[in-house]
Amino acid sequence: QVQLVESGGGSAQAGGSLRLSCAVSGDTQSSRLMGWFRQAPGKEREGVAAIYSRGRDTFYADSVAGRFTITQDGAKNTVYLQMNGLKPEDTAVYYCAAGPAWTGRPLYSHEYNDWGQGTQVTVSP
Repeated sequence: QVQLVESGGGSAQAGGSLRLSCAVSGDTQSSRLMGWFRQAPGKEREGVAAIYSRGRDTFYADSVAGRFTITQDGAKNTVYLQMNGLKPEDTAVYYCAAGPAWTGRPLYSHEYNDWGQGTQVTVSP
């Protein structure tokens, strides 16, 4: 079991930047895989980015590749999502998630067991 708390959400204008943080605590073996997901009203939950905590391999959705960067600190107690070049379509509630092992589907929500409460990101034109 792992506990996740997101922060850093807010409002930005198109072209601006935000950085989300996810504080991680609990069983570190339950958070070998970390991911960021988002869900906009009326839309399906979408995998945004993922990182494998041991090898630091990262994966991104095509919609955010080149604009967003996922990182994890050395102590593995914080995961970040740096969001640059924000677009109005990035508006959503963003969730941090943790999984117990690497998967071939790192942007698939069903691969994750623990979730944060979410943080709102709103991007205006």
